[in-house]
Amino acid sequence: MASPTIRRNDYGELSRPVGAWTPRLSVSVVIPAHGGQERLAVVLAALAAQTYPGELTEVVVVDDGSDPALRLPELRPRHARIVAPLPGGWASAHATNSGVERSEGEVVMRLDSDMLAFGDHIEAQMRWHHAADYLAVLGHKRFVDWADGDLAPEAVHEAVRAGRAGELFDAESSEPQWIESIIDRTDGLKQADHRAFRVMVGATFSVPRALYKASGGMDADVLLGSDTIFGYRLHQAGAAFVPDLDSSSWHLGPRQITARGDLAKRYRRPFIANRVPELDLKRPRAARSWATPLADVFIDAADGAETCTDRLLRGTVPDVRVTLLGDWPEPPPERYRPLDDPYLRLRLLAESFRGEPRVLLDEQARRDQSVPYRIRLPPGAKPSRDAIATLVGYANDRMLGELEVELPVGTARLERTAARARADHLGADIARVWGSERVTEGPPVEALTGQRERSGAAGPRRTAPKGLLGRARGALRRLAG
Repeated sequence: MASPTIRRNDYGELSRPVGAWTPRLSVSVVIPAHGGQERLAVVLAALAAQTYPGELTEVVVVDDGSDPALRLPELRPRHARIVAPLPGGWASAHATNSGVERSEGEVVMRLDSDMLAFGDHIEAQMRWHHAADYLAVLGHKRFVDWADGDLAPEAVHEAVRAGRAGELFDAESSEPQWIESIIDRTDGLKQADHRAFRVMVGATFSVPRALYKASGGMDADVLLGSDTIFGYRLHQAGAAFVPDLDSSSWHLGPRQITARGDLAKRYRRPFIANRVPELDLKRPRAARSWATPLADVFIDAADGAETCTDRLLRGTVPDVRVTLLGDWPEPPPERYRPLDDPYLRLRLLAESFRGEPRVLLDEQARRDQSVPYRIRLPPGAKPSRDAIATLVGYANDRMLGELEVELPVGTARLERTAARARADHLGADIARVWGSERVTEGPPVEALTGQRERSGAAGPRRTAPKGLLGRARGALRRLAG
């Protein structure tokens, strides 16, 4: 059955099952764990009392180097096991990837080893996955004080099965997640912009296995902050984000960031900034390149391409990657007549940018799923210094998946990678899933035709002084050295 089309992140028209229903999708609950045997016993006791069918549920605990090794308690879900992480890594992201590889469910749910889930936690999220196959569903949690021995697994199991998990702790004294304010002011993310993924920070989440794979999984090179990066990867793969307040849980203990908050934020910042454009304020302040550029720009290697590329490279957005497209020649023979070389123009263009790491030479416009925007420019375009910022800002202000700009020298086109991924998944047009617009005037046109430099809109220009007064001033400057 084909999935319904969600426009941007507005899942409001989605019809998920309500009331009595018959689940059909299997789910793998993956729990990365390092130590914490008593908490794990409580977590598994709660999972053993879930309302989602046990025959459709498996629980995979990934023991990430615990000493002593973790063991399964007697009170646990029917299909639960402990596995070791795959070789070559450690920490939560690697352990989660390992658990996904060693599980089989059609849906993957990641649950931390200190999360006590309410009885309908899994079911509430799984109802959404029966409505569409490209959702990232987020659970709801509250932080509570906890010490080993506070709750017996048997008592937890009984309370969860009876629907009284909410009575295990005092809700009034619990601490909410900061993301709740974002969810509230965006109508449950239905009115969220292109950064809806930023709420994916530690609560349980579930995604179809195919979407997990399409996103590339979690970034195992990141030890802290991998949830945010995974949320961005899901966004780039076309996911829509659904927070489910019925899928509740207690987080046993304070937030990690509470104890060493400033240092934890400082640690995360460069890792996230290098991988997630448009989220960290360090990017626009720092005139440098980043591992994941904000935009991939493609220009045919024709007349005007060198000037157009130079304009982009000195623009206000330094984290841009330019690919010059052409039938690039093989290296020349040992002896040849260089001025009679039929590939002379292309060889000179290639040599002009040989030392510029932001410029690539290719025969086709390859797709990099990690880059949020793909921009195709005609070589005769004259981008202003703020051209990339103008195009991206225009698309984001109007929440467009595609923007076409008609120029005297051809058509420029911006495409949002996330919109393309969802459109391809659904077999639909980008205009349907995110929106599309074609403009013939206004800021996008001005930013690509050099009008801003001529009008002074891009900033003051230094002009040569004219007349006797100008020559006199020039002479004084030369005398002053």
